[in-house]
Amino acid sequence: MLRNLCQKQVRRISILTTPKTSQDTLKHSYQQSLSNVPATKITTLPNGFRVATEANNNNQTATVGVWIDAGSRFESRETNGVAHFLEHMAFKGTKSRSQVQLEKQIENMGGHLNAYTSREQTVYYAKALGSDVFKSVEILSDILQGSTLSQDAMERERGVILREAEEVDKNKEEVVFDHLHASAYQRSSLGYTILGPEANIKSLTRQDLLNYIETHYTSDRMVLVGAGAVNHDELVKLAEKHFGGLKPGSVRQHITKPTFIGSEVRARFDDHPTAHIAMAVEGVSWTSPDYWPLLVAQAITGSWDRTLGHASHAASPLARIVDKYQLANSFMTFNTSYTDTGLFGTYCVTENFEHLDDLGHYIQQEWHRLAQNITEAEVFRAKNQLKTALLLSLDGTTPVAEEIGRQVLVYGKRLTPWEIDGLIENVTAQQVMKVAKEYIYDREVCQVGYGPVEGLQDLNRVRSAMAPIYN
Repeated sequence: MLRNLCQKQVRRISILTTPKTSQDTLKHSYQQSLSNVPATKITTLPNGFRVATEANNNNQTATVGVWIDAGSRFESRETNGVAHFLEHMAFKGTKSRSQVQLEKQIENMGGHLNAYTSREQTVYYAKALGSDVFKSVEILSDILQGSTLSQDAMERERGVILREAEEVDKNKEEVVFDHLHASAYQRSSLGYTILGPEANIKSLTRQDLLNYIETHYTSDRMVLVGAGAVNHDELVKLAEKHFGGLKPGSVRQHITKPTFIGSEVRARFDDHPTAHIAMAVEGVSWTSPDYWPLLVAQAITGSWDRTLGHASHAASPLARIVDKYQLANSFMTFNTSYTDTGLFGTYCVTENFEHLDDLGHYIQQEWHRLAQNITEAEVFRAKNQLKTALLLSLDGTTPVAEEIGRQVLVYGKRLTPWEIDGLIENVTAQQVMKVAKEYIYDREVCQVGYGPVEGLQDLNRVRSAMAPIYN
């Protein structure tokens, strides 16, 4: 009797707790969902200044910012670091606001004001309530066009940047990638670091900053981006009011395509607990038709960390081998693109110093496999991973604004999620193998090692292994 009663209770509970599929769950297909993303509107002012927005009425907050086609690549050896220095100085007071007034105004809005510099772009952006978009645009305009760049503030900021450089030096991944750029792009400004050398940080003058502003902070190199609770027409009016007086550049600086140089850097520190290694070949630019197949190749090789604990079942053959032989703590495949070139490679961190040559061997073996023997199943998985990662990266108004700003500077337009989905979906296994043969197989390689790297393979051996002879 008790058993029957319990069985009835279990059945009743299962009936009550079994989830019911919502009638609206499958209301929209995947294609319809991507196609329903708010349209990106772009307007160009008479002076060449562009305004790009993705308005979403469901958001109460917004991100607005100015994306500038200028970074450390546009510097000379003597002024390397000026773009980053200028980014710091933008928040130290303007002709209409002191530094304290600027900080208080942002705090009273409940907003967030930030900036960052990369090798090819500089960005200033603000996050605030939709009702404060007009204030945010006015502040951005003020710090970009009205910064005082006082000598006292510059002297104080030198110490701040030098301390920032010390922190960067503690991040070995950043150190390795700085060495990688400097070695692969020797005698090119693309090889410069973003912060610049210590000597430059100490010697840059106010006139250096003013010269950089005059040359690169021009209307034709800027995009005002808004995402979230914004109205395109209103943002265009704000742009006309605050940026309409900017002048386009008289002569645009010509940047020549850098030559990728097969080379090696070893920063040997035997007392360091881990070895950091990067191997790279020359990749492709943002606008190359081979960008998407190479992106799929990156996803096929993948990334792995031993703390994840599932390497024996990982789809990446390299991850399974690295875990099986305990060759590394972690690795990641990178595909870094610029206006006219790029870097494709693998970055590893390991405590297994005695088998660094084996680690390099298996990385190159996986690169060869990309050029010779990958399956449609691998490509299918990699494409799905890419699609998921790209969509997840658009969670929030700031990531959306960053994508719009970068794409407008690079492509002159915004690629919709559905367009990107199509570009990825069109990639085939044959295309991946084709681009791997063109850009990876038997190509010059740049290698960087940091830490206890005595066991790292000789560069000549690494280069010869880029074109193995198979029977």
